[in-house]
Amino acid sequence: MVEKAMLVGLCTGRMPEIDSTDETLDELESLLTTAGGAALGRTLQNRDAPDPATFIGRGKVREVKELAADADLVVFDAELSPSQTRVLERELEKPVIDRSGLILDIFAKRAKTSEGKLQVELAQYRYLLPRLTGRGDALSRLGGGIGTRGPGESKLETDRRHIRERIRAVERALERVKRQRLISRRQRERRGTPVVSIVGYTNAGKSTLFNALTGGTHVTEADRLFETLDTTARQCFLGQGRQIVLTDTVGFIRKLPTHLIRAFRATLEELADADLLLHVADGSRPDWRAQTEACDAIISGLTGGTIPVLTVFNKRDLGFAEDVPPDDGGRHMPGTVYVSASAGTGLEPLKDRIGAALFLTNPEL
Repeated sequence: MVEKAMLVGLCTGRMPEIDSTDETLDELESLLTTAGGAALGRTLQNRDAPDPATFIGRGKVREVKELAADADLVVFDAELSPSQTRVLERELEKPVIDRSGLILDIFAKRAKTSEGKLQVELAQYRYLLPRLTGRGDALSRLGGGIGTRGPGESKLETDRRHIRERIRAVERALERVKRQRLISRRQRERRGTPVVSIVGYTNAGKSTLFNALTGGTHVTEADRLFETLDTTARQCFLGQGRQIVLTDTVGFIRKLPTHLIRAFRATLEELADADLLLHVADGSRPDWRAQTEACDAIISGLTGGTIPVLTVFNKRDLGFAEDVPPDDGGRHMPGTVYVSASAGTGLEPLKDRIGAALFLTNPEL
């Protein structure tokens, strides 16, 4: 059965990390569809700041309760605190999921490799731990006290302890993966093969471009958010005897939860060791600029902004948005290429630009 949800956003006009717009609510609806649900409706609250207890204010909560009468759950376009979630579920009398919880649900469905599953598990536990209901906070006080004893609360504390132990175990497993990646990187460095990583907003066509450049179907392609979670590396031949290692990994999104970035750091740290980043943008979308800015912020945080970036406007077969700079050979914007990965157009100029960026500026490669 498809679960129906009411979508709720908040706009303060000055807090981009939580503010909702028509575009982010459209994105939230796409996330919901990807998770197997359907939007019953949406509503946007305007207020100067989030309400500490209910996020949207008690008056708006009453309105949402009426709007969501036929919904199975309510989805918020921001990350809620554990206490806000508990209050909202009590007031709305329905399950409440925030943006982070929805993304985690999708990640859990998409993870296929053991590494991907470990990273998702780590993110889920970090998300779940502060959200365990009950009076567990009191149990952490030295000596406990009246009202902190009983089998129910003991079970809750056991759950907390189990989750903390599991978090440490998963972190150790991912540390081993990180060391294995380091060995692989050192082997590539000894061979002198440059590494180019494809990055960009989710559903911008990164996997389609990866497959087109490497000459085969290695990564699943679909018109869905977060289709690819696991890093894939393949050889790519640029011509004139030059070759590179091309990598593709998880896409980014606006308001990407911090604990997700932390959980996937073992994978995303590969970007910091790349010789060149291909930032793929969906040029057919009117909000391409907001998407690329969101990606730029995440990329800078991971790499320190020290790695050269080649911007690739994809999906030219769908027609570019009006404000995408015209294609004049890259003179207007250094290092910009225009392609249709699905149609296979613009790939040779892209390979030429990659070769120029890597081999002309670094003759020793």
